[in-house]
Amino acid sequence: MAPNASPVITVFRDVRPWGGPPADLTAVDGIWVEADAVPEGAAVEYVDGGGRLALPTLVDAHLHPDKTAWGEPWHSRRPAHGIAAYVEGDVELHRAQSTSVAERALRLLSHAAAQGTRATRAHVDVAPAYGLEGVEALAAAREKLRGVLDIEAVAFPQHGVGRTPGVAELLEEAAATGLVSHIGGIDPGGFDLDGAGPDGARRDGGQLDTVFGIAERHGLGLDIHLHDPGERGLAPLRDIAARTKALGLGGKVNVGHAFAVAELSGGDLDEIADVLADARVSLTTVALSVKTVLPFRRLAERGVRVGLGSDGVRDNWSPFGNADMLHRAWLAGWALDVRLDEELEACFRVASDGGAEVLGLPRADLRTGSPADFMLVEGECVPQVVVDQPRRDVVVRAGRVVARDGRLV
Repeated sequence: MAPNASPVITVFRDVRPWGGPPADLTAVDGIWVEADAVPEGAAVEYVDGGGRLALPTLVDAHLHPDKTAWGEPWHSRRPAHGIAAYVEGDVELHRAQSTSVAERALRLLSHAAAQGTRATRAHVDVAPAYGLEGVEALAAAREKLRGVLDIEAVAFPQHGVGRTPGVAELLEEAAATGLVSHIGGIDPGGFDLDGAGPDGARRDGGQLDTVFGIAERHGLGLDIHLHDPGERGLAPLRDIAARTKALGLGGKVNVGHAFAVAELSGGDLDEIADVLADARVSLTTVALSVKTVLPFRRLAERGVRVGLGSDGVRDNWSPFGNADMLHRAWLAGWALDVRLDEELEACFRVASDGGAEVLGLPRADLRTGSPADFMLVEGECVPQVVVDQPRRDVVVRAGRVVARDGRLV
């Protein structure tokens, strides 16, 4: 708030926080306060909640808005086997689009915000085929959605660092722009043809040397995709944890997908969880399938921060996806075959608190002192909302209504 400016005060009447009894919630300059904290005589805006359920807005911890064909003419996908084939298809789809990356990304991110997403970590491809178009497009979308949606940008080497000449230089250039907060990486043990081989043996580790070096030089975080199963995925994960700890980057490094971790159980899962927790390396999962969703409750019990994300939305990789994090919580529950109320609530929490922890944001838990970021929906309780997927009647950001009935206002 500017010096001497009047506080912005909003009272949301007749809402049911977390499905509890009806109450009034008071926000001053975007933060929840006790009702008696409002200065006498101050101007107050009142919003009628109509007895709706009030729940925190959500965090999309892993999204690819530059690849999307959301809102575009239908794209017929061809068979693809392996990341290299998908990467080739990405380029074909990019060249076939008549709408700019900036316009498509803004459209998707606006939709996400209207469905109750308050923040996202967005990965944009950096490669000779695109240059820094994705980085610049995301920066433009971020500016247009300022105050509605927080957007972190990851310069992501989808085409590989070692296998595609010019990518390392583009990552360095992206870091120097000041438009990204993280440097990405991808499968140093498999797709990028360096790091740990199928037997776990070390080779030259070139990709991790490169991306950690860029991040360290520019004071950025890292967010690395690991799709490889078995030891080919676990060996780089241990390497990432060791580098993170040695460089004092705890809390600034995340690994997306981590399919090799999803394969583990029992003592093996606890062992790698303890390594990650000790290094303060977080994970993100996107509930792609029964076999790949991370056991986020067990990981959290061992001290690992885990967020949930949309991944690709209507892109070359998949015709599915809608950038709706409440639906993604539903998918996580479906993939894990959950049935109990506490399990369904955990699916909601990984989409709210889990994502916030990964992005370093405060929890929007409707408590005094927390951000006044929430949504109003028709429903009885959190488990029922996760299952029924009600319309987001009202979405509030920093105490201000930003969307109604699924559309930004």
